[in-house]
Amino acid sequence: MKTIEKEYKFEGFKQAMTFVNKVANLAEARDHHPDIMIKYNIVHLSYYTHTAGGVTDKDIRLAAEIEKLIGL
Repeated sequence: MKTIEKEYKFEGFKQAMTFVNKVANLAEARDHHPDIMIKYNIVHLSYYTHTAGGVTDKDIRLAAEIEKLIGL
């Protein structure tokens, strides 16, 4: 299955969780949710549309919006 995947590294756990909460809020607003794995200060996101069995425009748009969160 094709996916979009990206890993983000933060200074510490608190910063990683702040990012995850921002991702969660954005994903809820878009009604489209990435898979999220947290390892202390590393956040791994994986995007694909389960019902389509792969990557769709929804995944690409959400990934782009999440990239903008890093600048916040």
